[in-house]
Amino acid sequence: MIEVKNIDKSFDGNHVLKNVSAVFEDGKTNMIIGASGSGKTVLMKSIIGLHRIDKGRIEYDGRNLPDMRMKDIRVLRREVGMLFQGSALFDSLSVLENVMYPLEMFSPVSKEEMEIRARFCLKHVNLEEQSFKLPPSEISGGMQKRVAIARAIALQPKYLFCDEPNSGLDPKTSLIIDRLIHDITVEFNITTIINSHDMNSVMEIGENIIFINKGEKEWEGTKDDIFHADNEELNNFVFASELYKKVKIANQ
Repeated sequence: MIEVKNIDKSFDGNHVLKNVSAVFEDGKTNMIIGASGSGKTVLMKSIIGLHRIDKGRIEYDGRNLPDMRMKDIRVLRREVGMLFQGSALFDSLSVLENVMYPLEMFSPVSKEEMEIRARFCLKHVNLEEQSFKLPPSEISGGMQKRVAIARAIALQPKYLFCDEPNSGLDPKTSLIIDRLIHDITVEFNITTIINSHDMNSVMEIGENIIFINKGEKEWEGTKDDIFHADNEELNNFVFASELYKKVKIANQ
């Protein structure tokens, strides 16, 4: 579990996060949603430790990140998996080598054991053996995202961060990636935090959602609660399209 308590963050006098508190649970797809400029990306980067907060606590199962010594932070880094928006795969490496990369960086096991683990992860995200030796440039965007997920879980993380995981993908592939992230989260009991503005993802796997607006947490709930929310800003954001307006009416 990750818990943020009353965190503030400013840049050059611009108050970006204002007294934000939230609990991100194990084994659930926790989502941070909000419009561009709302502060959701700063919130995720603050939780990861890329931004040092001005005030508050960020607790990883009771361990407060701002108070950690460097050696403790290095231990925590091994417990964290990251799925980047653009996948961030190395095109100079094969698919298999990409997944082995974090193991080579942080794991003391043999090369043979690393390869066994990497192959397990790739098969777990439903990639076929024939793709393992290819460079990322020779596989589809959806397959690249699967490789990135396999790499993110290679070190068996307790915490998984996903930044706009469906960026650039078609709706059908996005649905597959959503379900894959959800299934891995449940199977391995990971604390997964997803930064997204994709309403299809919210409606599909939003088990624990927080809505950020102008740096403040204005709402939290589940994908089912969202249909009955009375927060005007949230409704304007979620049900902006005519299709989702009809969906909301149908669920009332």
